[in-house]
Amino acid sequence: MWDRIKDQAKGLQQQAQGARGAGGHGRPGSGSSGASKAQLVNTLKSQLTSLKTELKSGAYRDASMAMCALVAAADGHVDPAERQHVESLILNNDVLQNFPSEQLRQRFNKHVDQLAVNFQQGKAEAMQEIAKAAKKPTEARAVVQTGFVVAGADGYVAPAEEQVLREACSVLGLPTQEFGL
Repeated sequence: MWDRIKDQAKGLQQQAQGARGAGGHGRPGSGSSGASKAQLVNTLKSQLTSLKTELKSGAYRDASMAMCALVAAADGHVDPAERQHVESLILNNDVLQNFPSEQLRQRFNKHVDQLAVNFQQGKAEAMQEIAKAAKKPTEARAVVQTGFVVAGADGYVAPAEEQVLREACSVLGLPTQEFGL
């Protein structure tokens, strides 16, 4: 199954590179590069949903909440509207509905609060939480997919969000190319 996912991601990455080479600049909402990122987000969302029955561990829950907080704070801060928006995405995510909403909310807000007080320290703690999912490859990939879905919910994955996703891939031992990063 992961080979199929890798092939899909690779194909979408090649489409995005081809679009950039043809004059697309990857700006939000412009060119086919933006469309390719949206396709990738939709593909990752579908893949996550298909794994819903496998993603019920506390390690996945905790790592995903840390990932969502890092994506929300990727630019160094989280305003209240952004926090509320990401929290809403979390609570309405099919896969994350495996967990009680209060557990998700509490873990997400704990990480966002830590990131707001001291971004570097909060980021280090969130990455430690994410790294715990590395033991199970399916969960590790799902954590990155969850972060990608949240990052791309507005139709655009910002460079700072891509950087956080790349760093998460690194701590999880996953190749960034698998996710078009």
